Amino acid sequence: MRRAIVLLVALIAALVLLPACSEPPRGVVVWHPYRGAEQKALEKVTARFEQEHDVRVTLLAIPYEAYLSKLEAAIPRGNGPDLFLGPHNRLGEYLLHLLVVPAGDAFPDEDVATYEAQAVAAITHDGKRWAVPLASKCVAMYVNSELMPEPPRSLDELAAKKSTLPKGVWPLVYESQSVYYHAALLHAYGGSLFENERFTMVGPAAERSLDEARELTVAGVVPQEPSGDLVKQLFASGRAATAMSGPWLAGDLDDAGAKVRYRVVPLPSIDGTAQMKPYLTVEGAFLTGDGARRAEARAFARMLGGDAAARDRAQIGKQVVATRSFWTSPAAADPSMTVLRAFQEASKDAVPMPVSVAMNPAWDPALQALRKVIRGEGTAKAALDEAKARYDDVMRPPPPARSPAPLVVVLGAALLALAFFAVKRSRQPGFARELRASKPAYKYIVHSALTILLLVVLPLVAGAGTSFFAGTRDNAQFVGFTNYVDILTVRGKPFGEWLSHGSFYLTLLVTVLWTVVNVVAHVGIGLVLGLLLARPFLRMRAIYRVLLILPWAVPSYVTALAWKGMFHRQFGAVNAILVWLGAEPVSWFAKFSTAFTANVATNVWLGFPFMMVVVMGALTSIPKDVLEAAEVDGATRWQAFRLVTLPLLRPTLLPAVVLGSVWTFNMFNVVFLVSGGEPDGTTDILVSEAYRWAFARNAQFGYAAAYAVIIFGLLALMSRVLGKIGKDTEAKA
Repeated sequence: MRRAIVLLVALIAALVLLPACSEPPRGVVVWHPYRGAEQKALEKVTARFEQEHDVRVTLLAIPYEAYLSKLEAAIPRGNGPDLFLGPHNRLGEYLLHLLVVPAGDAFPDEDVATYEAQAVAAITHDGKRWAVPLASKCVAMYVNSELMPEPPRSLDELAAKKSTLPKGVWPLVYESQSVYYHAALLHAYGGSLFENERFTMVGPAAERSLDEARELTVAGVVPQEPSGDLVKQLFASGRAATAMSGPWLAGDLDDAGAKVRYRVVPLPSIDGTAQMKPYLTVEGAFLTGDGARRAEARAFARMLGGDAAARDRAQIGKQVVATRSFWTSPAAADPSMTVLRAFQEASKDAVPMPVSVAMNPAWDPALQALRKVIRGEGTAKAALDEAKARYDDVMRPPPPARSPAPLVVVLGAALLALAFFAVKRSRQPGFARELRASKPAYKYIVHSALTILLLVVLPLVAGAGTSFFAGTRDNAQFVGFTNYVDILTVRGKPFGEWLSHGSFYLTLLVTVLWTVVNVVAHVGIGLVLGLLLARPFLRMRAIYRVLLILPWAVPSYVTALAWKGMFHRQFGAVNAILVWLGAEPVSWFAKFSTAFTANVATNVWLGFPFMMVVVMGALTSIPKDVLEAAEVDGATRWQAFRLVTLPLLRPTLLPAVVLGSVWTFNMFNVVFLVSGGEPDGTTDILVSEAYRWAFARNAQFGYAAAYAVIIFGLLALMSRVLGKIGKDTEAKA
């Protein structure tokens, strides 16, 4: 019987392991970020290729937000795809991390003429073609056919029609405070954002473009502080005659079931001569090193740009395909292709977006300059000069490499001291006996200790180690404590400028103010509501408790986005109430005081329920006879609260205050989503500043890690001080 059982187990193991040992051919593995109609079109093209070539193709959809990071993690280790689909403007990152190789015979010379010239130029870098161009995306103009039967030929003509439109209808809506959309104006005047590895948004052309953007806002041609959602809402509801947007707006309008009748045309000129030219992004099929060595992967990449695949991607996926033959075929004349044809026409005059990774840090300073001018906070020349200085500061060469010997000596001495202490402790009388007696307790906590070690301690150590390096992730060098010195000396500025824009000390002051104001409001409101809800004779007490705890239950990012919309200059609920009360609407994110207030209001809404729950729980532990004794002694309600209730609440409130302070000190979601650091980064706190150094300023992870270590030290010190205050208070009591 036992022998039969062993044979049965061996047979099951063989059946399970045999498929893994005889894995079928890999086929072609393709990663893509598509969803919906685009994914269906890709699946149809893939099925045709599999049938014609008898090759298995595996499609893997990756969320766009995590797309680049997953490519960077998988391809260098041989676990990535044979080819992937992505925008050409990320080619700089692809090359930096060695993710792609030239397209080679997937895009031979004889195929060049079959694609749009601008699309070919976009995927060409250093004289090599790095992808098969699939589809183009750029900005064009949506025109409401009922409000404006004839498309405007220029912005001047569009502005002149403002008086003829119905009341409450905007002549034009677009994200005027976005550099991506502003690029069309910038290029029209002959300017550029980035060229030859340099920030080039300076000079007369760039200044004229900023002045034009401000004039459009001041004249009421475009709304103030427009977001993507606002553009969609205004145009879909018929409150905008025209809109500048990309193909995604058409999809949003269809999904929302908008009834507005519209047509799409290329962007107009500014004054009849200066033609607006938006940025062009080209979706391409990129080959990895493994894929380039496999004929079937190269064949699939080439087929994706072919005539049959282009027809499916256009008709099913609604892509503005880069294949010329489709636009001259009868299928392109179908009425359903009208919008796509308009974007295809607009792409011919578009400017391919640069592919250098050095362009990424250019967006933020350009954005700040654009917003300053639109809000009237300075001249265009001053704003652009400041933007260039900030870009140059971020892109300055990393500090020289240093020897790690001093740090190794310090760490070695610390480890030696720790070992000496451990040996000394082990030789103390009774140590072995205590250790044996504690073994059962250690068994209970060993799994928790290992979890904390892996998930908390090791990441902290890794982050601290990263802070001793400078440069980008792929070109880092050991610099010792240079990052800390640069942060604490404000990157070498004179002492008189240590509170200038973006300095560590100014951001620290804002962070401390932010923490103090929020925690005081949390505790104050929570204490008052907790005392009210603890009253036994309060009617509908349970309902009030549920309603008041809802702000804490809703995810913080949802609340932050909702409050950001309520603070909108023209369409927010807060300003609507102010206007109803007879006050003037406020540009909440144009000044530090109002932007800071908006952040605080949002975070107070999120934080007071926690303190309220703590107070209600603590009140249940206070003996009733103590309060009754105070009442018998003739104490008033205020005296009973101040002299009896509050002292008994302090031991419970203090840990909650410490925890709330830590949460508030690092409340990234609210600051980043509500004000976004506006105006000009003045409402940023330390954690959001660290984020910008890591992800918006040339990926300087070492510098950001040094910020994180300093934040950790400040929080540890704050917790220690608050704990000491709590112990002193208890001792006095």
